[in-house]
Amino acid sequence: MKITYITTGTCSKQIIIEINEETNRIIDVCFIGGCPGNTQGLSTLLKNMDVDIVISKLEGIRCGIKSTSCPDQLSSALKQYKELKKKSQIT
Repeated sequence: MKITYITTGTCSKQIIIEINEETNRIIDVCFIGGCPGNTQGLSTLLKNMDVDIVISKLEGIRCGIKSTSCPDQLSSALKQYKELKKKSQIT
């Protein structure tokens, strides 16, 4: 499944995430905007990682004095994905 998340409070404007729903693992992450080296490095490190582990590691990371960061926004996107997936299984 491929999802697009609109970020708030960061230099990146959008995150596109591809997830293998069967294994709950990240296939690919692409940040639109942000610090290219950092976001490319983060994207490379996250390939094949479990969604729940990524959330637990990235949630709450701040960027300087900002209340959020690109990694924190990615954790929010993944939590939103999990909620949507949960809702689709209920109905």
